[in-house]
Amino acid sequence: MRRLLALLGLSLVLLAGCGSDAKPTVTWKTGQTAQTVGPSQFCDLRMKDCSDDQAAQASLAVPAGGTVEVSVPTDVSEAPWSVVFAYADPNGQQVNGRSPVFAPKAQQSYTLTLPDPKDTLLTAQVQLLGAAPVANPATGELDYPARGTWVLVVTK
Repeated sequence: MRRLLALLGLSLVLLAGCGSDAKPTVTWKTGQTAQTVGPSQFCDLRMKDCSDDQAAQASLAVPAGGTVEVSVPTDVSEAPWSVVFAYADPNGQQVNGRSPVFAPKAQQSYTLTLPDPKDTLLTAQVQLLGAAPVANPATGELDYPARGTWVLVVTK
């Protein structure tokens, strides 16, 4: 009986540890190529306990005018999230953009399509939004604190 209780206790300890530190992953896909990565930055719900992994980034070759499909897991889609990105327009000028902010449980994917077929994507980032937006005193625009970020760097 003691042996059974010890085994049961060990099983509960192992189960309690399983997945507790697992962070959600995001998949970036262009054409037939996809990469799934963990977050480069991730915080708990209170935005107090945060971790950084600057090496956590997808690298994909995205042709000019190409689209990128983003898939997020339920852990991300249960909260507001969006995609922010930067691209070079046909004149070589960098332009920053943002998808709509997706409401909790509204969707688990987004297709990033640039305005002009000659535009070239430079980078993109899924942002899991944490706290309520805050007005930036310098610009008057709303800043959305990100609880988690998943990065795509476009290669040539």
